[in-house]
Amino acid sequence: MKSPTAVLLALIAGLASAEPAPPDRALAIAASDATLAWNPCPAFMPEGCAIAVLHGDPAQPNADVFFRVPGGATVPRHWHTSAERIVLVSGELEVTYDGQAPATLTPGMYAYGPPRASHSASCAAGAPCVLFIAFEGAVDAHASDTIASP
Repeated sequence: MKSPTAVLLALIAGLASAEPAPPDRALAIAASDATLAWNPCPAFMPEGCAIAVLHGDPAQPNADVFFRVPGGATVPRHWHTSAERIVLVSGELEVTYDGQAPATLTPGMYAYGPPRASHSASCAAGAPCVLFIAFEGAVDAHASDTIASP
């Protein structure tokens, strides 16, 4: 009979020599890529708003999306169950979180939105605003007339 230490060492050696699981496929996608599948936004969002899923399942945590609104559009007050990490890809977007001063995003700028924090946005006239958004939880958006429950 092998000692517990010998069994543990054999197990560790077996794990160390095992092939790692293959990684997800690497991606590189431009917001202008003609193969992107742009889908409509929730009904309360402005006309012309669209979302393209880049990676992951929007119903599960850690999905990445492009969010696009036409130049001159206003995104009404809303909130997300998840925190969101944002990088503005194109356009100029003024974002206002309740209780905070507005922030004007220009291409390449990063923004963080806490979960359940109501906010609105305005895309400057001209070019559409395209945002890369990484959601920590499932992708959702709720009009601010709904209650952000804990």
